[in-house]
Amino acid sequence: MKVLIVEDETAASENLAVMLNELDPGIEIVGASESIQQTVRLLRSGLSPDLIFMDIQLSDGNSFSIFEQMEVTTPIIFTTAYDQFAIKAFKVNSIDYLLKPIKVSDLKAALEKFSRLSAAGRDAYVKMMKQLPSNGESPYKSRIILTYKEDIIPVDTADIAFFHTADRSTSVFLKDGKRLPCNITLEQAMSQLDPDRFIRANKQFILSRDTIVKVSVRFDSRLHITTGVPAPETIFVSKNKAAEFKSWMAR
Repeated sequence: MKVLIVEDETAASENLAVMLNELDPGIEIVGASESIQQTVRLLRSGLSPDLIFMDIQLSDGNSFSIFEQMEVTTPIIFTTAYDQFAIKAFKVNSIDYLLKPIKVSDLKAALEKFSRLSAAGRDAYVKMMKQLPSNGESPYKSRIILTYKEDIIPVDTADIAFFHTADRSTSVFLKDGKRLPCNITLEQAMSQLDPDRFIRANKQFILSRDTIVKVSVRFDSRLHITTGVPAPETIFVSKNKAAEFKSWMAR
């Protein structure tokens, strides 16, 4: 069986590959992707896996947007650290849904469920995936709720310049210069934000498109990002993610 792994955390992708091969040495990992755009390019290139393991929250946004860009003809087992996505995942009619950290027993059960499906059954799942509802309503939030100690703070996403994390704490910087502490991770924040307006630049920052003033290419091919609101540390985009970042900027 040929498997494609779509996962933006290298360690998680490698761990899943090891678990799959331990459960079934006959499984061939034919590809690995860490973003929406990379996944679309792989599938459009002619890659034909029998099964896809797909993380719901990727480096450049929610993986459900893949179905809006192209027709996916391969059954999917979704993985995520956030069970808030479970209902939506099943609305896309996945074969199964695995909550991280993935347990060997759950992975084994998902593979057995997939193996029990007839060819007609797999075709039925693929057809149902094409029926992802589109009612014109954005799945992303125009306002997020931050909580810090006893405070509950509603923030319009249009007012956000960027998120920053350091020393295991996250802050939201607003376009008016205010800095608000919050108790959500960058991964949780990105899952609520429109990937056309926000991007995960690196491990420390999520940036709003509106706050980016200048992008400079460094001698080592990294990108140096200048924002309208002063950042607490220099913002770099790695060489590996530079092309993806520039493609996002050009949308």
